Amino acid sequence: MPFYDPAKIEILIDADTLARRVAELGARITEDYRQREAGLVLVAVLKGSVMFMADLCRHIDLPIELDFLGLSSYGDSEETSGVVQVTQDLTRPVRGKHVLVVEDIIDTGLTMQYLLENLATRRPASVRVASLLQKPARTQVAVPVDYLGFEIPDRFVIGYGLDYQSKLRNLPFIGVNVGEGPPYPD
Repeated sequence: MPFYDPAKIEILIDADTLARRVAELGARITEDYRQREAGLVLVAVLKGSVMFMADLCRHIDLPIELDFLGLSSYGDSEETSGVVQVTQDLTRPVRGKHVLVVEDIIDTGLTMQYLLENLATRRPASVRVASLLQKPARTQVAVPVDYLGFEIPDRFVIGYGLDYQSKLRNLPFIGVNVGEGPPYPD
């Protein structure tokens, strides 16, 4: 029996489709950064983008650095609070380097706007964004997304790094809870 309740989860994007799209994004990033002299730093926004970054970086055929930045605007809620909290900062300076922010989902755009403004003060050579998912219906602030995996409807999604009350990040697909209560045994 799986660790989640399959009757309560509708699969939006299956594991094979995710894998193909991540490989395509990695190939595009490789081509776009191949001739750049400054180093490339992938900055994963914790915790949701860890799965995406782990798979994406394996498809980037360049020497890269990895770093992590923790931001929160949700807590345990399904709705953003609109207030961005830094929970972990970068471990190394990015001045003069190309930064690729790796995000799990861009919802309202407020968190990404905050992050891009914050990173700009650190004087990188460039900053671009790779987001696995984007919800156009929720956009309050338009932010540039240079590498986008999928546009999705305005639904609360789980799996492949995205959580339901801090659980189910390890689902190999992107899904939606369609049942009453948590989609896992209590």
